[in-house]
Amino acid sequence: MITNILIALAAGAASALMFASIISGALVSLLLFYLAPLPLMVACLGWGPLAASIGGISAATGLGLLFGMPYLIAFVVTVALPSWWLGHLALLGRPVSDGVPAANGVAAIAPVVEWYPVGRILLWVAGFAALTTMGALLTLGTDGDTIVGALRNALARIMGPRGGVDSGDAEQLVNALVTIAPAAAAIVAITTLTLNLWLAGKITATSGRLHRAWPDLKTATLPPLTLVALCVAIAVSFLGDVFGIFAMIVSATLMMAYALTGFAALHTLTLGMKTRMLWLCSTYAFVLVLGWPILAMVGLGIADAFFGFRQRFLQRRPPSPVA
Repeated sequence: MITNILIALAAGAASALMFASIISGALVSLLLFYLAPLPLMVACLGWGPLAASIGGISAATGLGLLFGMPYLIAFVVTVALPSWWLGHLALLGRPVSDGVPAANGVAAIAPVVEWYPVGRILLWVAGFAALTTMGALLTLGTDGDTIVGALRNALARIMGPRGGVDSGDAEQLVNALVTIAPAAAAIVAITTLTLNLWLAGKITATSGRLHRAWPDLKTATLPPLTLVALCVAIAVSFLGDVFGIFAMIVSATLMMAYALTGFAALHTLTLGMKTRMLWLCSTYAFVLVLGWPILAMVGLGIADAFFGFRQRFLQRRPPSPVA
């Protein structure tokens, strides 16, 4: 018990230091800031949700005492709460069949456990990403005009005066960046949170501390009503004001969730292909370098949810031979 508490406190201290490093303004601090949930997620997956709770509470308390209440609230909402809840869901399972003990030379059969679906965990990740992005924008103002004005001023200061650039072109560029900034922030949030959870799972699985079977990520599917929620969010995003901005954030996170299921569909549909590695590496390279090909993955994810490409492919694919 003492060991678990010490590990939880160490994870909380590491997470708090990574979160507070953003104050330095160094470029590497941005990477540490985005990886702040990783220590708490590792503690949660390897030593249980209680360890993540202890680490999160200790880290939030330390940040609050050193830097004030805003840092405490920001850490709890963006780091501690998602780390604890997502780790708890990843370990959530229920037995669907009883195991058979060993007897008369017959090997024991472990009970079959149904784990919490990966697609639903991904939906929770999208929800946390949208919530944290909305919370960050609410610190700028409570209405659409105030938020847009604050974003425009911040981007104008960051870009600064540029020689040889017409003032009208610069203003158009700032306006374009202001328009896409909330959606871009939401995409970064869901991407980094998903990456943190995957890395935490890999670390605990490699160390032998992961108390569940590694999921088959190719089978991840979002709940059916997610597509309805995406359509509603896209429609509301045209209303403008703060509701339109928040709807744009929700749309961006759900589209990114469908992009991840699109990658899962790509991994499934290329099974058995001799050029499978070429297809996968090329797709990931195009997405990382160019960015816009992610829209193709969004379309594939939505099409797979609507038409069931993966299910039809696996039904037609002959079963693998059993040794």
